[in-house]
Amino acid sequence: MRTLIMKTLLAATAAMALPAAANAAIILGSVTPGTVPYSGPTPTYDFRSPTPNVTGGLITNTSESGVGAQPYGSTGSFWTVGPDDGSPGNMDLSSFGNISNISFIWGSVDGYNLLEFLDAGGNVLASFTGADVFNPANGNQTDPNTNPVVRFNLTDGDQTAFTTLRLSSTSNAFETDNFAINAVPEPATWALMMIGFAAVGFGMRRRRPQVSVRYA
Repeated sequence: MRTLIMKTLLAATAAMALPAAANAAIILGSVTPGTVPYSGPTPTYDFRSPTPNVTGGLITNTSESGVGAQPYGSTGSFWTVGPDDGSPGNMDLSSFGNISNISFIWGSVDGYNLLEFLDAGGNVLASFTGADVFNPANGNQTDPNTNPVVRFNLTDGDQTAFTTLRLSSTSNAFETDNFAINAVPEPATWALMMIGFAAVGFGMRRRRPQVSVRYA
């Protein structure tokens, strides 16, 4: 048992020590037409309660003609960024550690909406415009296709480097809601999980039924 656990620990340590691959990337993983009611991933932030890691833009529950509209499928408050509400807006996600994917409602997609993934130094790791999400990005407020749930996948070193989402828009507006953040387990957590699996496997081997043979 002890030998097995040691081998597992060594394997986990070796895996954690490997350098990040050179092809680290942040990609648009999926674009799913919006639904009413919302049927996407369970939100981490839905803006119904204070969100201290958000600065800039406006959190509101009111649509205003020519300024901002509640995203299709959104309920309660939403986050909007634009000339009238403030641009850019930032969401600090550094407390999550390594992040594997992010999804949210991108409301009334416009070509002038800009989403950027930043590292701790403010450097842009990846950027996407509304035109990258749907074409034509015409800002239609009632079309499910222009109010999709978008998912972005982070790989390798960008999972570690990424800290902040920056939303900006040169015209009204960039509206969002229901951010779902999925973090990668910490290396120590992975090691403990591997030890646990090894212990369970060892225990199952030890519990093999003993067959007794009786002679007449």
